[in-house]
Amino acid sequence: MKVYLLKGTPFLVLQSHIVLLNCDVCSSFPLPDMLEAHKKYGGMGTLLVNKVSAESANQFGELVADPETNELLHYTEKPETFVSDLINCGVYIFTPNIFNAIEDVLQQKKDRANLRRISSFEALHSATKALPADYVRLDQDILSPLAGKKELYTYQTLDFWEQIKTPGMSLRCSGLYLSQFRHASPHLLASGDGKRSATIIGDVYIHPSAKVHPTAKIGPNVSISANARIGAGARLIHCIILDDVEIMENAVVIHSIVGWKSTIGKWSRVQGEGDHNAKLGITILGEAVDVEDEVVVVNSIVLPNKTLNVSVQEEIIL
Repeated sequence: MKVYLLKGTPFLVLQSHIVLLNCDVCSSFPLPDMLEAHKKYGGMGTLLVNKVSAESANQFGELVADPETNELLHYTEKPETFVSDLINCGVYIFTPNIFNAIEDVLQQKKDRANLRRISSFEALHSATKALPADYVRLDQDILSPLAGKKELYTYQTLDFWEQIKTPGMSLRCSGLYLSQFRHASPHLLASGDGKRSATIIGDVYIHPSAKVHPTAKIGPNVSISANARIGAGARLIHCIILDDVEIMENAVVIHSIVGWKSTIGKWSRVQGEGDHNAKLGITILGEAVDVEDEVVVVNSIVLPNKTLNVSVQEEIIL
């Protein structure tokens, strides 16, 4: 998780607040609106929440909120039985009072440990299974106990939100951000009709230092990073091209992530099926992978510094 202390930023007019973000979520992160709601609620914390299908809800922290006040009434982490289709998005705004709540939890754990007398065998056995005494879980130790006490509130996002559970979700999230750029920052997206510059289809980002041949065809949902070189006739669809990658003439890249300093040879094809939830639903090339001419790589993961001179399918190359 990343913690940012927002004080004196464009988001804040009042005293310092704490923004806590899970590192595995993709969202438009409506922090200014969320902060405004948080200040109106007057509680210790506000959670970003979203509605999902009842079938997938148990993969997340489920919660119940007051429909009028948005107060968090009940919270449970990944329950075995259905509780609610409203889930925790892993984005929080807290006042500094959250540190008092953490201190209280630590003191309670210390007091319980002092009261309980156990044998040396029990102590050894529990030490291998139990969490450290100074370990505080946000969901079980903070959110659940404070629910229904007018301390925590919710802010529901109506925009996109995804949890990045697989490598393939990186591609989906990249597409979501590119789509957001279309509305929020259209100047960041590339354009071209194939005459003086490459043909661009849909949402595409090309770093200013990248070199793309005018006969290449790019998109939709493609991100090309710094110093990448895209050759004549290349076709890129639903992919992320990282720094210093070279894609040679007439190569094809679909549903793939191509790592730094990798090379894809002439007439080669690197692709995945596009199943973002599958282990091998996309193809990933690690750093400095060399795919030689006329080689096909399908639904595979290739670790760094490898050279492929034969075609592979559904393999993890160590």
